Amino acid sequence: MNEIRDLIVGIDFGREYSQICYYDRKGEEPRSLSMKVGGSQYEAPTCLCRRTEQKDYCVGLEAEYFAREKGGIMIDDLYGICQKREKVMVAGTETEPWGLLAQFLNGMLKFLGITELVKNTKCIVVTLEELGNIQVENFRKAFSSMGFPEGKYMLQDYAESFYYYVLSQKKEIWNRSVAWYAFTPEKVIFRKLTLNGGTRPVLVKLEDPVETDLNDSDNEQRDADFYTFAKNTLGSELYSSIQIDGEGFDQEWAQKSVKLLCYQKRKVFYGNNLFAKGACAAGAERFLTRKLRDYRYLSSSLVLKDVGMDMRVMGAQAYYPLIEAGRNWYECRAECELILDGTDELIFVASAMGESEKKYIGMRLPGLPKRPNKTTRLDVKLQYISQDECEIMVTDLGFGEMFPSSGKVWKETTRW
Repeated sequence: MNEIRDLIVGIDFGREYSQICYYDRKGEEPRSLSMKVGGSQYEAPTCLCRRTEQKDYCVGLEAEYFAREKGGIMIDDLYGICQKREKVMVAGTETEPWGLLAQFLNGMLKFLGITELVKNTKCIVVTLEELGNIQVENFRKAFSSMGFPEGKYMLQDYAESFYYYVLSQKKEIWNRSVAWYAFTPEKVIFRKLTLNGGTRPVLVKLEDPVETDLNDSDNEQRDADFYTFAKNTLGSELYSSIQIDGEGFDQEWAQKSVKLLCYQKRKVFYGNNLFAKGACAAGAERFLTRKLRDYRYLSSSLVLKDVGMDMRVMGAQAYYPLIEAGRNWYECRAECELILDGTDELIFVASAMGESEKKYIGMRLPGLPKRPNKTTRLDVKLQYISQDECEIMVTDLGFGEMFPSSGKVWKETTRW
């Protein structure tokens, strides 16, 4: 590895296997890290092992070894554990899911071979199949416990990683639609990446998935199943490239279907490091390259409303923005302090992305202490907990020694 500071790291947190890569500034591309020194094995089992003698944790292949040979305690459903808030019993001790996640992330980051990780890291991007509010909560707590502030990590799903992976390639790979076939042993899922060149910025989206079951016992029938599916999904449209990932694909059985995919010299790519590299490319795009500033990915996780407040700023009436539309819900958080002026409620202003019409939403503050005007200071926090729901938390800060804080906190969840 030739990067030692300002690291941009991508981690694919998979159900069964995980991967890690870093952005090579000299080569201008993400590079995968092997799980074995000098080897080419890039996948690590998504598991932890509690080593009983050392009283610590190890990950991946090492975890499997210590569980198998040294009597360590295996924690193998780490992906499922991180979808819940319930504590897990490990070696007789109740452990938080985010605590185990932090141990796993630390273990994966050790493959970088870098000391003072927080100091030498620019950004860590973690990608996983999908992101629910509990998973986001666990990742935030895990990174916080590791000493990483919010600005040094990002989360995204596989679909968004696919977008960044494809658009980080040469333009000839994606100047038209891109086909994506994701395989499992039992089925294949097709999605199409399209670009609307008639808009500015260029809007990029992944169409809804289409899937079919595949025969998993007869290779000839499996090839025939995929051939029919590929013929129906590709149709007569021209594609810049076809991307294939997943353990269920093998050229040994895909004789007939591969010929169809390569018809008219279509570029076909297969690999199992797509998501880790896509996550790494996302970090590089945000903090380094800025090559995609004229493109916008229409994620299914996008927040579609701008949210702010009308208030007096530096003596002048103005709109104060809090949440900006066009970002993923798990990135949308805001906080400000304000002083109430002749009111006992907060009024938020919401408007749909690209539209001028505004909607005003009030939030009452029952039990607010009675004080002279302009002597109540509030802390206002907004945090999205799903694509549509935003949690508002308001805390009474008081006003110096004259009017100490009452300690009152108001919480409300709203759909703008």
